[in-house]
Parts: sequence; C-alpha cells; structure tokens
Amino acid sequence: MTILVVATGNLGKLAEIQSYLSHFPLELALKPTNLEIEETESTFLGNARLKASQVAMVTHQWAIADDSGLAVDALDGSPGVFSARYGTTDAERIDRLLKALANNPNRGAQFVCAIAIANPTGELVLEAEGICRGEILAEPRGVNGFGYDPIFWVAEYGLSFAEMEPQLKAKTSHRGQAFASLLPQLEQKMLNLDIPRSEETGILRNIKLS
Repeated sequence: MTILVVATGNLGKLAEIQSYLSHFPLELALKPTNLEIEETESTFLGNARLKASQVAMVTHQWAIADDSGLAVDALDGSPGVFSARYGTTDAERIDRLLKALANNPNRGAQFVCAIAIANPTGELVLEAEGICRGEILAEPRGVNGFGYDPIFWVAEYGLSFAEMEPQLKAKTSHRGQAFASLLPQLEQKMLNLDIPRSEETGILRNIKLS
C-alpha cells in the first residue's frame, strides 16, 4: 500500500484529512516529530507546496500538506498565513482576533485552504485550493472543531463551524472545498500509477527519519 506522509502536527487538521482520504488505498503516516518546516511563503498555496515538497524529500515518501487560515476583511486579510501563530492556544488566538475587531460592524471573513501533494523526489504533482465565506461572531459558539471554528459563522446554515456536525462541516468548509477539487485529481493520478484498490484504507502510523 502506498504511504502518504501527512505534513502536519495539528491533530484537528489531521483528523479531517484522514476522513477525506478514507476511501483511498493509502497508508497515512505522520510526519516525523523532529521534522519542522518553517512556513516562509506569503500565500497559503506557497506554504503548502513548501511543506509537501520538503517532507517528501526528507522521508522519501509521497507527502500531502495543507496550509490554511482565516482572512478577516476588516483586518486587511489578517491573520492570514499567520493564523496558527496569532497566539499560543486556540483561546488566545480567538481572544486576540475579537479584540482586534472590537465593535467593527464589518464582520466579513473567509477561511482559505491550500493543499499540495509531492512525490518521493519532492516534485509537486497535485494541488488545490478552497474558500468558505462567513462572518466573525462577537463571541464563541459551539464545542466542535478546532482553531477559529467557534467564531466563524456561516449564514447559509445559521451555524458556526463549531456548531456543525462533522459531516456538514466536511461538506461546507474551506478544506472540504479544497478536497472536492483535489480528490478527482488524486483518483486519476492513482489510476495512472496503476495503484490497486484495497479495502484496507485510512491507516495511520508514525514514520521516523532514518
């Protein structure tokens, strides 16, 4: 079975990636804990490409990387690519964002997700992006999800991401949109590589640097 190294240490993100790839004959492996990739690019796609390529080259395996974040209209797109570095905990990041917005009536925002897949040589072979528009709530709502989910409200459903059931969030979210674009590409790529189907999918294991 083909190993696909997931280039993240974010367990919430990892769980969502696993769910999207559950029907593919892939053995998912966590990136080595001692492998840190500095996100130096100015765009989500740039960082996804960087992480996928470097993790693939170091592990000599296929690698998938997701870079995502929240861009708030009234804050000129911040925190953007710095979303994960906007504080040390989810609660701290949310608090900082709400204080920055204060009583600003412009609550428009969008979650952005970029995904890249690289082959074992580090060559980028697939990529996709997804966007979900919403608004920033005045205070957190809901207990599901992670990150900024409790303050991101989607008008179509009248729910925050943290109030959504996992199936609804998977369909609606920026990551869901990105995977909706990526999965047909991945299916075709696997057919071209003549990778057989298997009932044993979505396995997760650790991988260590040699």
